[in-house]
Amino acid sequence: MAKKINDSMSTNPCSIDAGKPVSYAAKMMRDEDVGFAPIVEGDRLVGALTDRDIAVKVVAEGRDPDSTLVSEVATSSLITVEPEDDLDKALELMARHQVRRVAVVDGGRLVGVVAQADVAQDAKADQTGRVVEEISQ
Repeated sequence: MAKKINDSMSTNPCSIDAGKPVSYAAKMMRDEDVGFAPIVEGDRLVGALTDRDIAVKVVAEGRDPDSTLVSEVATSSLITVEPEDDLDKALELMARHQVRRVAVVDGGRLVGVVAQADVAQDAKADQTGRVVEEISQ
């Protein structure tokens, strides 16, 4: 029987409201020691922000992190899975889209995140190796 995503995902992920400034997001990501944060409006997933987004879209472009909103620089085209999906589906999506994390949504509501590190703990070694290799290409 295939392993389900809800057995491998991180629950209660550190999310950021879309209307917050990037400076708030950067501090929260630092304090939580994460490089990825789901962006929400209420409990609905609307985007994702990475530390790279902050570096490239804010710092490198000379934008003010106190006046730039998270919604202005977050990625809105997301790769998502549902809690009842198989872990294999998450692995396949991570490899195909070369991402290290996928948000887990239930009816559009953020319920968790599956990260490459979660997969490494729960998946078979050959499966993990293949995904890491494909993501890194």
